[in-house]
Amino acid sequence: MTTLASFAAPNALNKGPLAGLKVIEMGQLIAGPFAAKTLADFGADVIKIEPPARGAHDPGGDPLRRWRLVKDGTSVWWQVQSRNKRSVALDLKKPEAQDIVRRLCAEADVVIENFRPGAMEGWGLGPEGLQAANPALIMLRISGYGQTGPYRDRPGFGVVAEAMGGLRHLTGEPGQVPVRVGVSIGDTLASLHGVIGILMAMHHRHNSITAALPKGRGQVIDMALFEAVFNCMESLLPEYSAFDVVRGPAGSAMPGIAPTNAYRCQGGGYAIIAGNGDSIFKRLMLAIGRDDLGQDPGLADNAGRVKRVTEIDDAIGQWASLRSVDAVLAALGARRSTRRQNLHRGRYCRRPPLRCAWHVGAGRDGRRQQLVGAWLRAQTLTHTGRSPAQRAQAGARHRRGVARSGPDRGADCRFAPARHRAVMRPAGRKPGHLKPLISRYFPRFDL
Repeated sequence: MTTLASFAAPNALNKGPLAGLKVIEMGQLIAGPFAAKTLADFGADVIKIEPPARGAHDPGGDPLRRWRLVKDGTSVWWQVQSRNKRSVALDLKKPEAQDIVRRLCAEADVVIENFRPGAMEGWGLGPEGLQAANPALIMLRISGYGQTGPYRDRPGFGVVAEAMGGLRHLTGEPGQVPVRVGVSIGDTLASLHGVIGILMAMHHRHNSITAALPKGRGQVIDMALFEAVFNCMESLLPEYSAFDVVRGPAGSAMPGIAPTNAYRCQGGGYAIIAGNGDSIFKRLMLAIGRDDLGQDPGLADNAGRVKRVTEIDDAIGQWASLRSVDAVLAALGARRSTRRQNLHRGRYCRRPPLRCAWHVGAGRDGRRQQLVGAWLRAQTLTHTGRSPAQRAQAGARHRRGVARSGPDRGADCRFAPARHRAVMRPAGRKPGHLKPLISRYFPRFDL
């Protein structure tokens, strides 16, 4: 039997720059959980609250547990989104569950939620009440259109936010249907904006410490999905304001920057080639045997190249079409030109820069699964110490699972531990040399 007090106790295995930060994650699917996952990757102790089962046709839990490809009853996407978290099942419509949340939030540093606006207030869990009990509490609220405004009550998903924020207007080929990026980019952008907000609120909290507020003053961060997308639209708004220009979709090119495009190679593959820097452009033209263009004074800067972008694209395209993707990459690499193959996931995972960033977990059948992580590379570059996959010594053990609450169980917490071992494969090492770096227990529903 595990009590609520022991469940809320800090996770001793969490290390990193955010170690000691206690986060309560409420909500589901992508935006809120991605923000909490990002904090957990860097050491925060995240407790995720999920709905319990509600009958034979509703197994409970975050729906992401069953989205896309499922292995051994659990989505592999869920394993990516929920790493380094602990999970508790609570029916937030029930008073006893609401009381548990209040007690958890009274000890927390951060609350993350992505319910529709007003839902938390309806459960008596709005920021006013939570911050009255814990003035230092930081609350990130992610929704489609924000907590206020004329659209606050409209359903909001990342795909809609991408359209409202302007991104979908730019994707695809001219005159064709707008296309998706292929991942939940609208949700992810909002999550990362929210994480930035949390870090700024933490800095404000530190600077607001007084005798009356020994932990400082918390903040409420209102993050709208569409605003996060719109914030990344670069010069679209001033171009319209100053020049009455409405940029449209341009396929694989980037309007106003040349050359940068996807070029078809021999055999049907594509190489992404960018030579928009002045010196890089000269090296690129030399590599493709068109030094005449590289030395042309009219193409010495981006403005001149944009005027003749079709001529430049044709020259690069003709050269690439006679060579395989590997030959194109090798030739441009020799000239230090910016290039990259358009990779599908299988080839992407075999690239040397990504191999040392793999987070690989052993499933219950012993097979290893790649659980992604560019975040490992980011943490290395920011010199924050060990990567998330290195937080625990090999062989360490930690209990994780699902705490149950309901009318027949009261407020007690029972756990079903679920083990998940992770290893990392350094660049240049063969699979036989995989070195275990961490033992992780991912949440497992046992309802």
